[in-house]
Amino acid sequence: MISNSKRKSYIEQVYQVYHAHDQSQSNRLQRLRSIEPVSAELLSFIVLSKQAKHILEIGTSGGYSTLWLADAALRTQGHITSLDIDDTRQQIAKKHLEHIKLDNCVTLICQDALAFLQDNHQCYDVVLLDAERQFYCDYWCHLKKCLSQAGGVLIVDNVISHAEQVQDFIKLVASDDQFSHSIVPVGAGLLLAVRQNDITKDAYDKLL
Repeated sequence: MISNSKRKSYIEQVYQVYHAHDQSQSNRLQRLRSIEPVSAELLSFIVLSKQAKHILEIGTSGGYSTLWLADAALRTQGHITSLDIDDTRQQIAKKHLEHIKLDNCVTLICQDALAFLQDNHQCYDVVLLDAERQFYCDYWCHLKKCLSQAGGVLIVDNVISHAEQVQDFIKLVASDDQFSHSIVPVGAGLLLAVRQNDITKDAYDKLL
């Protein structure tokens, strides 16, 4: 049995190793590009506060955010589906998950995210989007189906650090009246979008 404090200590070590690796890489694609620790803590908090059971992560990379999500999912009795097109990186993530006994909380899928989303019929409580940003607009209509239940939360990383690359995607989210959204200045910036309750005009008029 591994205590929660030991898990958190191990996850912090993983971040330090990944951060040092990224600092030594001039090629962006060679970096693991982990989410910031303060953002990872917020992810965990959202999963716990929602008591989320079904979680989707788009962009496993080395699994740092996956470890945080899995640590929270263990306590909510939830499960994570984590996608990446790089099998080598997913295998690294798998070893970390196994080391701290969180692998039963996660299904790792090596597949193109758009192909997965097009075939997906599962509804998720929380979706983390942290992948190649040029494809986000293509994902949006499918992400909405993943978050068809009221209260479903989409979390998108790097929306302040890479604002120009996600501005069109944020406009799509902002123009959709089925979602409320906010940009949180935490880490590299997080977009939080929440599926609203469906209220008909008649029901809305009765509230006035």
